[in-house]
Amino acid sequence: MSKPVVLITGALTGIGHATAIAFAKQGARVVVSGRRDKEGKELVEALRSLGAEADFVRADVRKEDDVRALVDKTVARFGRLDVAVNNAGTEGKVGPITDQTAESYAATFDTNVLGVILSMKHEVRVMQGQGSGSIINISSTYGHEGAAGASIYVGSKHAVEGITKSVALEIAKSGIRVNCVAPGPTDTGMLTRFTGTPENKAALVTSCPDGSARSLGGARQRDRLYRVGPGFIRHRPCPQRRRRQDRQLIPSGAEVCSAPGSTIPSSEGC
Repeated sequence: MSKPVVLITGALTGIGHATAIAFAKQGARVVVSGRRDKEGKELVEALRSLGAEADFVRADVRKEDDVRALVDKTVARFGRLDVAVNNAGTEGKVGPITDQTAESYAATFDTNVLGVILSMKHEVRVMQGQGSGSIINISSTYGHEGAAGASIYVGSKHAVEGITKSVALEIAKSGIRVNCVAPGPTDTGMLTRFTGTPENKAALVTSCPDGSARSLGGARQRDRLYRVGPGFIRHRPCPQRRRRQDRQLIPSGAEVCSAPGSTIPSSEGC
């Protein structure tokens, strides 16, 4: 794939913005999406200045009609969809559980979880027709940890990782690679005890489609990658966390702390 077609949601800031720049530098054709026209057009200009073919499509990942149109416009523009980076997300309302409401829950889960579900639904629809593709969902270290004062956000990222693994198993024989990148906090994020730059996280994202990605050290080795695809999957926790009840064989899937070329993740600290 000399010039893959890459779609990135939540591309106007942070990891999404850095990922768009990184793919453009690699020669990809890039469609970026977000909810702000001005920033979207400015990003497209920056991508084109790097020699990349690029377009902006305004879309709200909480709305299925928007997501369907985003994917269809990408295919109409470039003829296919090779890589989809589902990065759109929100930190939501930070604070103790006693301050949370049905509204604060919905505001976070509609973007972080429903947005990923709708995006994957329409990306898989197109990629299954092609018989190939790579989907990369952006989670967080808080997708496999807890954080006081961020219960709703943490819950949403746990959901993203579970959805990623489940869909990967569902479409394991379709030729579509499914990944989940769980970066540590960035220097612009909510919880900045361990920080890294968006560019550092983007380097991991852009190495996912060809299967070359490995866990990055970066923010004190707090970035985690799930590489999931066709094949026989074994889940094996890191030695220091291994529990007898956690060891299992699954008829298709991925492996934590996997060797290069295997089908699933490299866990934090491994």
